[in-house]
Amino acid sequence: MTATVLQLLRNRKQESSLPGRRNDGARLVLLIEGGSSRGAYSSGMTIAIEQLGLLPLFDAVYGSSMGALNAAWLLCGRAESSKHAWWDPIIMRTTINPTRALRRQPIVDTQFLIHTVYTEILPLGFQEILDSPVEFHPIATDALTGQPVDLHQQIHDRSSLQAALRASTAMPLLAGEPVEVDGRLFVDAGLSEAVPVRTALAQQATHVVALRTRRTDEIASAPSRAERLLMSRWFARRAPGATETWLRREPMRAEEEQLLASHPATLQIRPPLGSAKIGRTERRPHLLRAAVETGRQAAFDELSRLESASIAYAPR
Repeated sequence: MTATVLQLLRNRKQESSLPGRRNDGARLVLLIEGGSSRGAYSSGMTIAIEQLGLLPLFDAVYGSSMGALNAAWLLCGRAESSKHAWWDPIIMRTTINPTRALRRQPIVDTQFLIHTVYTEILPLGFQEILDSPVEFHPIATDALTGQPVDLHQQIHDRSSLQAALRASTAMPLLAGEPVEVDGRLFVDAGLSEAVPVRTALAQQATHVVALRTRRTDEIASAPSRAERLLMSRWFARRAPGATETWLRREPMRAEEEQLLASHPATLQIRPPLGSAKIGRTERRPHLLRAAVETGRQAAFDELSRLESASIAYAPR
């Protein structure tokens, strides 16, 4: 129930307790859905959490694909200061460039994003993430088994953190080859767990806040015949264990929705009905900028109920 989650947040805010030093018996987690450019919505939602000072109230943050990147920016305290990257034409056109397919190169260049943009152009606080008392759990899909894998234990330093982020966002075909982490190959988390609710519940989460990138009236569609043929060939060569996982994405998404809907202490925040449908490789600045603000406002509207008297405004 939403009220249960808000009450826990309210209690923790009043007590000013830190992760690892609480005695309320709860494990409150933040789940951030993936979706490539749809992540502009959940990026805006993390900005609201940052503006409201709520991150320290969580015990862990789980992110899938673009959700893992948004989680990283939140954990290092730079969700708001980095938001302009979504509508920066140079960053977006270099990161997502459909014409590279003509040269048999990845359309989505996560290598450039994580190792150039996040280090030289718009530095990500890698050390702040490593030092954060709030656990970071980026999810990826094992290329040989097709199962979701929590890479939390594989993160030890800046290099391993960068590898985990690339693994979580390694979209089949669009982002090139699978990414190796500790001798295992991984592809995008969205194949096996678009919203990392199963992993979080298996790790004893008691209360859940889920930042969603799809409206309630959006559902995952079955792959077309041409898409099945093309992707099946890609998986057979590079990630054979993930083929069946990719083909079963509709029932898997339905299972995630059911778990979130049936859990007794869950707050889901979604883009509102009528907001723009953002494709995976959307680059148009005005749409992405609007999506960031829409996500920010949606999260603020939900979370401002935490203390309606004292939290009445979040800066834009």
